[in-house]
Amino acid sequence: MIRRIIEIDGSKCNGCGLCADACHEGAIGIVDGKAKLLRDDYCDGLGDCLPICPTGAIVFVEREAQDYNEEAVLKNKNDTESPCGCPGAAAHSIERKSASMTAEASANASELCNWPVQIRLAPLRASCFDGANLLVAADCAAYARAGFHAEFMRGKTTLIGCPKLDGVDYAEKLLGIIANNNIKSLAIVRMEVPCCGGIEQAAVTALKNSGKFIPWQIVVFGTDGEIREG
Repeated sequence: MIRRIIEIDGSKCNGCGLCADACHEGAIGIVDGKAKLLRDDYCDGLGDCLPICPTGAIVFVEREAQDYNEEAVLKNKNDTESPCGCPGAAAHSIERKSASMTAEASANASELCNWPVQIRLAPLRASCFDGANLLVAADCAAYARAGFHAEFMRGKTTLIGCPKLDGVDYAEKLLGIIANNNIKSLAIVRMEVPCCGGIEQAAVTALKNSGKFIPWQIVVFGTDGEIREG
């Protein structure tokens, strides 16, 4: 049937993921760093994704498309509860009980308390962001410094990314997270390599554009894992 449905211009899309978060039907996902209409029958044609797109990459078109399938949408929501349609990316908190551990066990334990951790997969709103001390880190930082979990992740909600590999500007996504949640503080951990400047710039830009006054700091690692700044 001919009906109104969204169309996404990949050349304009910056992969921020805001449209996927705004689409309550799960019709949009991020594929290879770009927003994509995953299924015609998940798109209801109402366009909640249009006004939130920062680059104007989404428009309405009239074309041959499957009819909207509300039953399939409801089943997908129940099965995944995830903005990208992947059950493994459903947002949830992870309870840690380090207080009951021995000192040695605690030092070697994971301090990750939220999932997902990839910036582009994280929802704009989640319980793990409520009252959180937010850590935004280059995803290679944990490999460079052995004590990364205990030193930087303990007691924080962690988000990671690599602007060079993802090829996107995280500023809009991080702005949405900071603006829509009660974030108590922001720590930015990056490597000294030039490409890591993108994650610092995105986080700082998001914080400034949010209009919120939140304590923040930047820590820079060398490739040998030593702290150069911060």
